[in-house]
Amino acid sequence: MKSSLLALTLVCLASSASAGDRWLVYFGCYTNAKTGSKGIHLSTFDSAKGTLSDAVVAAETGSPSFLALHPSGKYLYAVGEMASAGGKGGAVSAFAVNRPDGTLRLINQADSGGNGPCHISLDATGHMAMVANYGGGSVASYQIKADGSLAGPVTFVQHEGSSVDPQRQKGPHAHSFNRSPDNRYAFACDLGLDKVLTYKIDPAAGSFTASGSVALPHGSGPRHFAFHPSGKFAFVNNEMLMTVSTLNYAADTGTLTLLDTVSTLPLEDQGKPGFSTAETVAHPNGKVVYVSNRTHDTIAVFACDPATGRLKLIQNAPAEGSIPRNFNLDPTGQWMIVAHQDSNTAAVLKVDPETGKLSSTGTKIKVGGAVCVRFLAAD
Repeated sequence: MKSSLLALTLVCLASSASAGDRWLVYFGCYTNAKTGSKGIHLSTFDSAKGTLSDAVVAAETGSPSFLALHPSGKYLYAVGEMASAGGKGGAVSAFAVNRPDGTLRLINQADSGGNGPCHISLDATGHMAMVANYGGGSVASYQIKADGSLAGPVTFVQHEGSSVDPQRQKGPHAHSFNRSPDNRYAFACDLGLDKVLTYKIDPAAGSFTASGSVALPHGSGPRHFAFHPSGKFAFVNNEMLMTVSTLNYAADTGTLTLLDTVSTLPLEDQGKPGFSTAETVAHPNGKVVYVSNRTHDTIAVFACDPATGRLKLIQNAPAEGSIPRNFNLDPTGQWMIVAHQDSNTAAVLKVDPETGKLSSTGTKIKVGGAVCVRFLAAD
């Protein structure tokens, strides 16, 4: 009887604690007349109920398409797909997070060094920011100072080369730049080169040096990159061929090796024109990987073998909006929020705890030009 009462008490306590799980949700957005967006938008998410509040403006800034949060929770960083004042490329902005409402205050802004900055990430210590410039085909890094401001670029590397598609791969197009789990390396997916380039990083200095690359199938167009929670594998969605590749990761050398590539589409839609992939996310349980399919307007759900990293498509779930771009799992792993670029919305999907498959919750809010989703614990 005592053990039963204890178990019941623990369940009640756990339920009570989870009922208060509130998260700030930041949306990176395109700002133009079509979207009506003014910059970075903000909502509040309740992970006990799966509810999402209406979005408000957190900071007015030009086309902050991709966001990254500092591990301290005190700062947020954004790339702006517009020219920075007096610079050669786009903008990279540092913001302070105002508590408790989550609004943002601009700290400073740096030049991205290349046209069309499209992705930003931070090293695990929060000392270094890394940016990919799609239009310029380059990557850059910045030191993050104690006050959250950006210094740099410290390192700037212009990618060189081309691949097989005469329209889209005449030159390099760096599309993302992500660190390894051990914080020793960073990986730049370059759509124009059909390569993932590896760089050795020095977070304290805010710098990086070239360390190798891995080639993907011709015409793939590698876009976004995610590690398996084990750190043994990485997954790259290939925008142009509508595929996702599994790569083996050798942590001692930072070397990636191509293991397998599978389609993100059901058999009846494979080979059809007009589709492209956008984002890759691995579930923290290591059993599921997700990829967004634009124009097809679905989220591809893959069962993942944790031992081999190989993927099997098990669902193409409706994304519940037009042109799903970035999406993210909430910190509990029970929900997914998907940003829809063309329908100017964001939707909440439910994650099945056993299979990882997705289902509708009916929750959708208006967010103009939404293309990126980031979670931060609320006070």
